[in-house]
Amino acid sequence: MTETAPLRARAEIDLAALRANVRSLRAHAPGAAFMAVVKADGYGHGMLPCARAALAAGAEWIGTATPEEALALRAAGIGRDDARILCWLWTPGGPWREAVEAGIDVSVSGMWAMDEVVAAARTASRTALVQLKADTGLGRAGSQPADWPELVAAARRAEAEGLIRVTGLWSHFACADEPGHPSIAAQLALFREMTAYAEAQGLRPEVRHLANSPATLTVPDSHLDLVRPGISLYGISPSPEIGVPADFGLRPVMRLTAALALVKQVPGGHGVSYGHHYVTPGETTLGLVPVGYGDGVPRHASGTGPVLVGGKLRTVAGRVAMDQFVVDLGGDTPRAGDEVVLFGPGDRGEPTAEDWAQAAGTIAYEIVTRISPRVPRVYSGV
Repeated sequence: MTETAPLRARAEIDLAALRANVRSLRAHAPGAAFMAVVKADGYGHGMLPCARAALAAGAEWIGTATPEEALALRAAGIGRDDARILCWLWTPGGPWREAVEAGIDVSVSGMWAMDEVVAAARTASRTALVQLKADTGLGRAGSQPADWPELVAAARRAEAEGLIRVTGLWSHFACADEPGHPSIAAQLALFREMTAYAEAQGLRPEVRHLANSPATLTVPDSHLDLVRPGISLYGISPSPEIGVPADFGLRPVMRLTAALALVKQVPGGHGVSYGHHYVTPGETTLGLVPVGYGDGVPRHASGTGPVLVGGKLRTVAGRVAMDQFVVDLGGDTPRAGDEVVLFGPGDRGEPTAEDWAQAAGTIAYEIVTRISPRVPRVYSGV
């Protein structure tokens, strides 16, 4: 969506900033290939435009969670000639054959998945591109070290039959956003052991990869053959503890705004929103902001969420409702239709996604990803 007419609300997506972020992140890992992770609709920014922008900036791989995401990208022409697509979150009965036929790299964490992708390759009469995932300590997907020999042996048998080609070995950090956490070195060491075993058994992966956003930025030993930035691609620091975006040459890509729907004067002692958790301390003006938790504004930020109105920081007054919330304007009288900035890069005095995360007791990943499809995405820097 590219129209510029006033809207109830809009999420402005700066694709030029995203391309610049790719270049900055590549500079942190100059010897590694680059995978742009665009799962969850590009962390709320728009999967397809962000994938295209990342590829234009030099990404060689695109990362998705679900097979539906990967297949949608392929259907849109992504990865036919310009990149590879990896998809990692599979369940039994998934669209394995479609993924094999589309040339998508699929992740396998256990024997049930190996059996299904091999069956799909037989049916499709096409070699499946497979990456084996190791659980080095995160405890989610991935093969446990005790099960790794069986999975590797099955992969070698399938390769010998021409049914699969193991293109990668990979894992995921649990605590890379906590600098110095002992699990970081332990996971890296175990991953090296597990990849060395697989290679000793005859597997020849194109890429070995472990580094997510925080590891890309702070754990150079983990860069290996490929890095997989996710949230940092969108200009958000993976953790306040490791630095703000500007510390890493990153700029937030999303700016969320709304238009004031109403400005009115009210007396002191006036209750505001459900439950009257906010009562005006004196005569004042209230502004109605026409977005709420139905648009992805977190209800947990009731009474704490920051916004910029007329150049001044204000706070959500009372509870965030499904479609709207109120701010106490302190007697100021902006007009209906004037802009309210919920968050943006922060360099014009506006709050950031991290500010909203702090207000809601969550992480900035959730703030941007939860912005619902009801809020139009308006792209610049195309």
